[in-house]
Amino acid sequence: MRALLIIAHGSRRKESNDEVCRLADRIRENSGPAFDRVVCAFLEISSPQLDSAVADLVDEGVTDILAFPYFLSAGMHVVNDIPRMIAEEKANHPAVHFEILPHLGALQGISTLILNQIYKSAALPSR
Repeated sequence: MRALLIIAHGSRRKESNDEVCRLADRIRENSGPAFDRVVCAFLEISSPQLDSAVADLVDEGVTDILAFPYFLSAGMHVVNDIPRMIAEEKANHPAVHFEILPHLGALQGISTLILNQIYKSAALPSR
């Protein structure tokens, strides 16, 4: 079984965390057979925390976890914390394959997506 684990910072503001969970739901609905599970996890403040989300996925029989850092830039969480935490999870679950995907801001096409949304939102003529 394969899972996509969307990793976000976490917020004291419940609505912000709910937004990430809704994103995971939309991705799950649109991913077709690519993933058996799509879930979100948070690094701080909110739950589920990353280790708890991974434990739940493993308990459900997931053997392949793609970790997607839902961050715009390569700050400390992307560069240090997430790789360290995933390494810990690899040690805790040696039978599970983990892969860290590029963070949101590094994805090919993100600039085009942003620009298209700006054109739509501001009612600008597209190029």
